[in-house]
Amino acid sequence: MAMIGNAHGDDACMARMLTLTGGAARVILECPADGGAPIWRYWGRDFDDAGLIVPDRPLSDSRPLPSFTLDQASVLSVLPTFGLGWFGAPGLRAATIDGRDFAHLFRLEAVDQPHAGSMTMLLADHVADLSVRLTMALDSHGVLRTGMMLTNHGDAPLRVDWLASACLPLPPGSRWVDSYSGRHNAEFVPCRDALGRAGWSKTSRRGLTGHDCFPGAYVDTDQGVYAAQLVATGNHHQQIESTEDGGFQWQLGAWFAPGEVTLAAGDHLSTPDVIAAYSPVDANAVAAQFHAHLRDRKAALRSPRPVHLNSWEGYYFDHDEARMKALADAAADVGVERFILDDGWFHGRDDDRRALGDWWADARKYPNGLKPLADHVVSRGMEFGLWVEPEMVNTDSDLYRAHPDWVLQLAGRPMITGRNQLVLDMARDDVRDYLYQTLSSLLTALPIAYLKWDHNRDLASTGGQDGRASYQRQTRGTMALIRRLRDDFPRLEIEACAGGGGRIDAAMAELTDRFWTSDCIDALSRLRMQRGFLRFLPPHMMGSHIGASPAHTTGRRQGLDFRAAVACQGHFGLEFDLVAMPESERVKLRWWINFYKQWRHLLHTDVWTGEADDGIVWHAAGSQDEWLLFVYRIEPMTMRHQAPLRLSFVGDTGVVDIATLFPVNARLENSVPAGWLRHHGIDIPPMKAERVIIFHGKRRTL
Repeated sequence: MAMIGNAHGDDACMARMLTLTGGAARVILECPADGGAPIWRYWGRDFDDAGLIVPDRPLSDSRPLPSFTLDQASVLSVLPTFGLGWFGAPGLRAATIDGRDFAHLFRLEAVDQPHAGSMTMLLADHVADLSVRLTMALDSHGVLRTGMMLTNHGDAPLRVDWLASACLPLPPGSRWVDSYSGRHNAEFVPCRDALGRAGWSKTSRRGLTGHDCFPGAYVDTDQGVYAAQLVATGNHHQQIESTEDGGFQWQLGAWFAPGEVTLAAGDHLSTPDVIAAYSPVDANAVAAQFHAHLRDRKAALRSPRPVHLNSWEGYYFDHDEARMKALADAAADVGVERFILDDGWFHGRDDDRRALGDWWADARKYPNGLKPLADHVVSRGMEFGLWVEPEMVNTDSDLYRAHPDWVLQLAGRPMITGRNQLVLDMARDDVRDYLYQTLSSLLTALPIAYLKWDHNRDLASTGGQDGRASYQRQTRGTMALIRRLRDDFPRLEIEACAGGGGRIDAAMAELTDRFWTSDCIDALSRLRMQRGFLRFLPPHMMGSHIGASPAHTTGRRQGLDFRAAVACQGHFGLEFDLVAMPESERVKLRWWINFYKQWRHLLHTDVWTGEADDGIVWHAAGSQDEWLLFVYRIEPMTMRHQAPLRLSFVGDTGVVDIATLFPVNARLENSVPAGWLRHHGIDIPPMKAERVIIFHGKRRTL
């Protein structure tokens, strides 16, 4: 690793710049003359290479010192620190155990830039004996990925209260931040907050990503849209605060409980990465960048995504071999490709008060084990999947009676239950080994292609064997177990579920294959949730099922066509008692399953979402050259005529051949100039509430 020389020569008036380019994005950092940490000069749209590509003067040349200020200006660096003139939020809060070395000053020691899109910087504070290795990379989609590793080179233990994964600049003219809140059964509730001098922050301390606090956001500016998300699962924090030049800084990172992170001599702490993107166009363009980046990170993803049937809402705990074989037969008859046996299959499991941890088949329900059912499912041309919740245990279980010390607990404090369960200490080798042996035995004995991996409570009393907070160790242990299983069973797919959407994040996206978006399958609720999900993660990972009517979580009734059209937005499945479904409804269901199979090659590529006036929401999938457009009416019309819906994702050139795919009896075909669709719009016929119309568009050049 070596320092990059001054691209402008040795003139002291010139500034040394570090530049990254990737996709249509550019990052410019200035190396201060005093050797301090590089400061942010620019992050945004790439410039025309024929013009000036970097500034040639130090930022200080245009920043005279104002009154009542320190004699040395302090500006936003890649790692702002506390105590030596930067009065904004520091990217590092740390001190030795006895309180010394609380103020830090990092200097740039070396830079390694193997190509135009990647850079590693080594920063060092020789007084505190600390170093930070900071990586930045811009990929071919313009997504910036960055993270840090802090090393303690001193003799004294270092207590770390905060280490940002990224300290990102936002320009003056940043107006709004769009984030997501919610709860169980109501994930991805949109929140819009004005940005100003008061600052903005969101934190999850639940031990999980959380239903109420997705670790990312979008920022609307007068220059375009910026967005970032943390590649982490577990406790997290993000904040945006104004800087003294009218801009803002955005920090994201893992949140540490008091005393949770202490670095002994020679120890290091690596942050989770942050991925961030910018587009001068709109939020849909940024979402496409995120999706492309995460697809690249998941090269082993299997496609196409099979049609699911999950047993949970159809039967809950009340099932046995005969009932599940009948369900499997009904599923195969309508075209299901993967059958998942949900909770209730294992020893003594009749409700949520008992048996978690005892992962072998209940002999009353499955007297010959699960193999007869699994073999029957496979014989009907489907894959077999199984629900598990490995990180949890009920006190009424053989596992807890044998190993009460295996759970997270704090001496002298109550062991707080959630859904009648406690949490196994995943930092322990013996716990992970037990779970690995139990799960690997199932995977070896049965033709299991898929695990639905659940986690049905927030963490509390989260103490390890040493009595210290164990949130981060808990997360690392869980991820290590999943990786071990994936390494030894490479064809296995895993769905991340935590009471639905409690563990949806980019880290799990890089480790697992699918998310259960929410335990709420009400189609109207899902329209909002799924738009929020798709802001950050790609559609092939978004579990979206047809549920029962009335919906079990809301009591609302919707027709099968509307429920199915909403489920088509992601990884399509069913979750109701299919055996009891009337044949007239099965005919409709077969049509929708065939529709999904025919078009999933478009449904799982690029997506665009939006809302229009008078109760319309829309979802498009495919490419500029070929796409499907779903237009949903969620409320009765109040206007006499629906305004045309402008399709901003359609290119300006050529002619688009449009066909109406649904309703089938309203099939129309016509050809429209692409520019007309983009700037004027497509005509939407009158619809009643909770109805959908689906268009297929294919562009041809004249």
